[in-house]
Amino acid sequence: MPHRRPAPMSSILSAGGLVLLAALSLGEARAQGGPPPAPPVQVSAPLAQRVTNWDEFTGRFEASEQVEVRARVSGFLDSIHFKDGDLVKKGDLLFTIDPRPYRLSVDAARAEVARAKAQVELAQNEVERAEGLTQNRTITARDVDQRRANLNSAIGSQQGAEANLKTAELNLEWTEVRAPLSGRISNRRVDAGNLIAGGQSGATLLTTIVAVDPIYFTFDASEADYLRWQRRNNDLRATASREAGIVAEVRLSDEQEWKRRGRIDFVDNTLNARSATIRGRVVFPNSDQFLTPGTFGRLRVFAGEADALLVPDSVIVSDQANKIVLTVGPENKIVPKPVTLGQITRGLRVIRTGLSPEDKVVVGGFANPMVRPGAAVTPQPGEIKPNGSN
Repeated sequence: MPHRRPAPMSSILSAGGLVLLAALSLGEARAQGGPPPAPPVQVSAPLAQRVTNWDEFTGRFEASEQVEVRARVSGFLDSIHFKDGDLVKKGDLLFTIDPRPYRLSVDAARAEVARAKAQVELAQNEVERAEGLTQNRTITARDVDQRRANLNSAIGSQQGAEANLKTAELNLEWTEVRAPLSGRISNRRVDAGNLIAGGQSGATLLTTIVAVDPIYFTFDASEADYLRWQRRNNDLRATASREAGIVAEVRLSDEQEWKRRGRIDFVDNTLNARSATIRGRVVFPNSDQFLTPGTFGRLRVFAGEADALLVPDSVIVSDQANKIVLTVGPENKIVPKPVTLGQITRGLRVIRTGLSPEDKVVVGGFANPMVRPGAAVTPQPGEIKPNGSN
């Protein structure tokens, strides 16, 4: 019997590789034919903490005081004593109206007062002389009465002349237009050299001044918010009128933190019948003059403290008009739960309704397209951590 030579090692390896490849191919085929594995997700119970509740509103800053500066007397505008946009103090000189015609009126009024005083002095002497002559019956009593009447008439004329003098002096004083309050002044509306009208009606607008320290912030609250405040404080208007009023904070459109704090000092006496809202006002200090009337802001009003459930804002998804949080329910399947959102606290979103402390909220892995309502998942432990101090 002829001796058979053993197969080369390379042939054996090749055959083994073919067998292994065939086995892998068979396993892969079986895997492709079966159900895909459940995707892993990180789950955690919502964070339970006691938080400070805030009601948020959008509003606008307004000047605490505002005045339209108008002249009280007419004349040519002689000079301007401020720069547009300056900070002015109460009593600062702003405009000067040509005072020469009013100085002449003062001089004329003083001359009239002097003439009237001379008439009073003359009439007084005549009365005294007549009273001495009545003792020897040189003049009649009727003549004495006439001279006393002339004296009283002269005194009345003197009083009228003195009143006209005061009016002329007041008009002369009004040729200097001064700031009626402290604040920031607008631009001049009339240049020097123009003829301006004064008086109580039709007076020329010269400029405006607004007081911005403190500054007001006005907002509209819903009827539901107002009723809730009323029940919590019994009388919101009385509470807001006290020094320790309701705390409110505001932030501007480019700010992330609530750094500015004030207090509600006024709530309107009626609700708007059309919008079912009521107007409120908050007073904020503004010593650096940074806040400007007309600027929009976001306001939050203290609404008490309560126990709440918190989740990261990133886990909240939208489903048409609802906000949804994905949870893992029985049989490790995704269960969506509609929730009502509250404010952001310490970097987490307050969930007002829709979750319970026992829920397993999906906090990681939900970006996988296979993680959808009703799908089976593999839950893994996750954690919700607060961030920040607001």
